[in-house]
Amino acid sequence: MYLKGKKEVKLTKLGIDETIPHQIEAPSFKGTGIQMKPPFENSQGVIIGDSFYASENSPLENWNDETDPSIMAGDEWVHPTNDIGWNTAENKELLEQNIRPQASPFMHPTHDVSKGTD
Repeated sequence: MYLKGKKEVKLTKLGIDETIPHQIEAPSFKGTGIQMKPPFENSQGVIIGDSFYASENSPLENWNDETDPSIMAGDEWVHPTNDIGWNTAENKELLEQNIRPQASPFMHPTHDVSKGTD
């Protein structure tokens, strides 16, 4: 559970029948052995994987000249099943072949390889 404004919201599984239908390019996890995970709250109090993409506690929503961008680095900012990385052709192909991706979440240090895939 977390508070969104003054309303308490229960963190529940997001998706229908192992898919994320509101993302047109999102793959289906059905039959892959990978179970979709519910959203989670990270150490900064930001809900990851709820598909709302904005959070009162997010450094992006509270950015200033003194914000250290590294505060948003690490696995706690990446959802295991509701992440744009799954929308790439490469990862969709791996899922179709029932092969789990072995690479890290961010494969290129200077290029956004997922640009335009969502």
